[in-house]
Amino acid sequence: MSAVTVAGTAVLGALAGLAAVPIGRRAVGVGRAAPRRFTGVGRAEAGAPRARWAVGCGGPAVGPRRCTVAVVGAVVYGALAVARGDEPGLPALLLVAAVGLVLAVTDLSALRLPDPLVGAVALGGGLGLPATALVAGEPGRLTTALVGVGLSLGGYLLLALLPGVRLGFGDVKLAAALGFPLGWLGWPALRLGLFLPHLLAGVTVLVLLAAGRIRRDTPLPFGPAILAGTWLAAVLT
Repeated sequence: MSAVTVAGTAVLGALAGLAAVPIGRRAVGVGRAAPRRFTGVGRAEAGAPRARWAVGCGGPAVGPRRCTVAVVGAVVYGALAVARGDEPGLPALLLVAAVGLVLAVTDLSALRLPDPLVGAVALGGGLGLPATALVAGEPGRLTTALVGVGLSLGGYLLLALLPGVRLGFGDVKLAAALGFPLGWLGWPALRLGLFLPHLLAGVTVLVLLAAGRIRRDTPLPFGPAILAGTWLAAVLT
């Protein structure tokens, strides 16, 4: 893929990141509903303030900065264009990434992964990639993709049912939805995509604990780690 095309794809990613913040905030009602106190991943209780983040390029609000998400979107799209630019499945991967940016915003803002958005991830990969595989004459990739769904669903469901593990069922559904594109990309991507989220989350928790930003009982979103791990697996394999 030419440098001009990569740059254009990165610009599209930046635009997707800019749009992700208002869409994500609207999806979870941030800024409209009364403040709520988080009592666990995916659950909240009314009556206490949320942690405050800066959403726009200036001014505090709930959620990540809009400019930050735009930069992340540019990096995500640009790296996918470099790593997967020669594959016909790139548009489907970019669609999944766009919805993933919105899900990262919702999880960081309200510890929620709304089912309609997770469903959009599943549809983006589940419809776009099979069509690509059939057109490209590679139907065998669909078998690995389905195995990826099964392994992701089974593994994360098992973890979510373990006592003391703060893994919500929204995380389980997101991992299952992303298992399809991971499997479609092949076994190396699938293995890496199943491993990296836990590594990224563990390192993040250790850094935040060392910096005194969180306590051991502080609920943290896991969706961004799943999304980041999937993206890294797609780029590195």
